[in-house]
Amino acid sequence: MIGIDKSLLTLEKLLEATDGVHVLGPSSITFTSVTTDSRSVEKDSLFVPLIGENQDGHKYIPQAIEKGAGVIFIAKKNFEDDSNFFVQLHHDNPGVTFIAVDNTMTALQKAAGAYVEKFPHLIKIAITGSSGKTTTKEILVSIMKQKYNVICNKGNLNSETGLPLSVFNIRPEHECGIFEMGMNRQNEIGEISAVLKANFAIITNIGTAHIGILGSRENIAKEKAKVFDHFHNFGTGVIPYDDDFVDFLKDQIEGKVVLYGKDTETVKYAADLGLGGTSFTVGGIKAVLSIPGKYNYKNALGAIALAEVLGLSSGEIAKGINELKPMFGRSQVLEGKYTIVQDCYNANPDSMEKSIEFVSSVNDGRKKVFVLGDMLELGQNSAREHEKAGELAANSSADVLIFAGDEMKAAFEKIKDSAAGKEVFYFNGKSDDTMKAIAEKIKSAVPEKSIVLIKGSRGMGLERITEILEGGSK
Repeated sequence: MIGIDKSLLTLEKLLEATDGVHVLGPSSITFTSVTTDSRSVEKDSLFVPLIGENQDGHKYIPQAIEKGAGVIFIAKKNFEDDSNFFVQLHHDNPGVTFIAVDNTMTALQKAAGAYVEKFPHLIKIAITGSSGKTTTKEILVSIMKQKYNVICNKGNLNSETGLPLSVFNIRPEHECGIFEMGMNRQNEIGEISAVLKANFAIITNIGTAHIGILGSRENIAKEKAKVFDHFHNFGTGVIPYDDDFVDFLKDQIEGKVVLYGKDTETVKYAADLGLGGTSFTVGGIKAVLSIPGKYNYKNALGAIALAEVLGLSSGEIAKGINELKPMFGRSQVLEGKYTIVQDCYNANPDSMEKSIEFVSSVNDGRKKVFVLGDMLELGQNSAREHEKAGELAANSSADVLIFAGDEMKAAFEKIKDSAAGKEVFYFNGKSDDTMKAIAEKIKSAVPEKSIVLIKGSRGMGLERITEILEGGSK
């Protein structure tokens, strides 16, 4: 009985949730973790092999078993096509339970949803939007942990697989779960919203990230609004008052609507501290958001609005803000040989515009270099969006513009002859040699202590420039 109690779900519950069939192995199961990566399997894992365009995770089942997996999902088609392989695996590993399901991805989501239902008293919060999700989540986590035992998704594990895997980390001691939800295809928010069934949700904005996949901002708004699908007249939706789609979003919320984005009775803006962040007061108590940029202050206002709904005091909110530290790659200000604003965790047209505007607004007499890397996943809009980023940079207060990557060539070509008073350079690709060449160009173009903005999609790996400029330091 101890083994059964220890398991995240019983076999009966797992079969019921996934509409699965117990095909091989014992009916008494124990799994204490869930993974889709055979390399991260540990003793008593549930291993879920996913089938992608170029890879079928079923081929890694032997390695997963070798590392201690106790329960395995298998796609029914794979089982039917190669039953001898699985029977032999069972024969060699009689303690492992195999469950056949129609689709392993869907089964992962359904199992995760069943697991969340074990925690009816958990305050469930979802955060989505075209940009600012992770920052808003980290701000809210810092605030909410002043009062509650909080669980959240690590980094940006917010996808069709990342969100289900994240909720399996909920434990009985947790009182509040804060999970961001991302998407890069239609109905992804719908699917993962059905896993968490949030009572509370924040939308940061309706921008143009993934517009190449969804086709229009209207379609993006419809998709993001699925975060409210499970309120059923009990819940609170927190949305920016000045978003183009505010009226549409309000109509999608069956429950309480809270608008954010400007001063309230308790929250009063004090000063923009430039690279030092934003100063404001909460109920008269001073707070300094260390993450710079007006857009990040707005993200904080969304988190504060929800914290107030959930009954946190001004003192708890201010303390949570003051304790917050910037995350890797997200508007980090790194002081060393240069003042580097490193924002290379993600990039889309909205966040690119905000980064350029923010660093452009810092006027302390120092030289400025903007290193702008590719924005990925923009589809047929890519060339135009990169050109627009180039135009923004050309009209900024930067002294030197460096465009990096294949997509950013469009930006360079658009403005190379019209960026008056600026030095403009282009480096193709994203190799180590490219990063070294960019770092050398910065060193030769501006003196030490200059401000360097490094902004691009995660896939570009632009943080390597920081390491070279700072002699190996992050």
